Amino acid sequence: MRKIVLSAIAAVALSTSTVMAADMPVKAAPAAPASAWDIAFGSALVSDYIWRGITQSAHKPSVSAYFEPRYNINKDLQLYAGVAGNSIVFPNRAAAEIDLYAGIRPTFDKLALDFGVWYYWYPGGICYSTGTPGCQPTLLNGNVIKADLSFWEVYAKATYNVTDSFAVGATFNYSPSVLNSGADGAYYAVNAKYTGPAFSNGAKPYISGEVGYWSLGTSDAFYAVAGFPNGIPYKSYATWNLGIGATWKVFTAEIRYYDTNLSRGDCNAFTSDHTAIFDGSFTSINPGGVGSSWCDARIIGKISADLTANDNLK
Repeated sequence: MRKIVLSAIAAVALSTSTVMAADMPVKAAPAAPASAWDIAFGSALVSDYIWRGITQSAHKPSVSAYFEPRYNINKDLQLYAGVAGNSIVFPNRAAAEIDLYAGIRPTFDKLALDFGVWYYWYPGGICYSTGTPGCQPTLLNGNVIKADLSFWEVYAKATYNVTDSFAVGATFNYSPSVLNSGADGAYYAVNAKYTGPAFSNGAKPYISGEVGYWSLGTSDAFYAVAGFPNGIPYKSYATWNLGIGATWKVFTAEIRYYDTNLSRGDCNAFTSDHTAIFDGSFTSINPGGVGSSWCDARIIGKISADLTANDNLK
């Protein structure tokens, strides 16, 4: 599969999870910016790119990078826009995930907010569906997939810094057509992070976690199966993760556990996993009995480097 690796060296850590996903907690605008303009940028390597509990890289390593110009209207209000990318392994052989996003981050003392729009672009995909004009034959395991899975979301996030060491947050994301499937999706999540005292070498340990729920609608007729001729009513599901890590200067290293409550059959129906095999995972929306491991529990590792122009390139 083709992969695009966007290179960069890295920005102030915006999240405890992969930064390319739009579920990251809010980072407040700097208290006293040296300049109204700033640029955040960074890169990361993960052993498995997991987003909302589901692998985006077929349980293989993934690289990511981002570039985010920022404008600080004042110390409590920041405008931003960015581009990011991840290497992925999708059933339609898309070349990469390229993210385009923009928003505004107001801060009120200990409360940091973030509102914006996020576009997930998956270029270079191939359609697989026997009988659909312009498509290749259905995948060998019986799954079908569109050539274009690109879609957009709007999001709202809040983080409250209870103390200098402990923060809690919540996020909400909505798309009218998740992965261009025709199914709407509303994602709700709460998160928390505790940062411990620095070690003698300056490294700061932390522990963080998130619990989320993705409420999903019904796909269009492209993904229809027996019993659902107009589209699949995707299974809404819960996901959770817990991780420990440490930051040192511009570097971060962590280990994180992810899981969901999706069955292998319903996971296959949602992902069209090209690696899924028949294992008797029959569900109402997965009548073929093919099961996917893409939503199973997984422990992953991540290393990243993150910086901003005003803080690190003087």
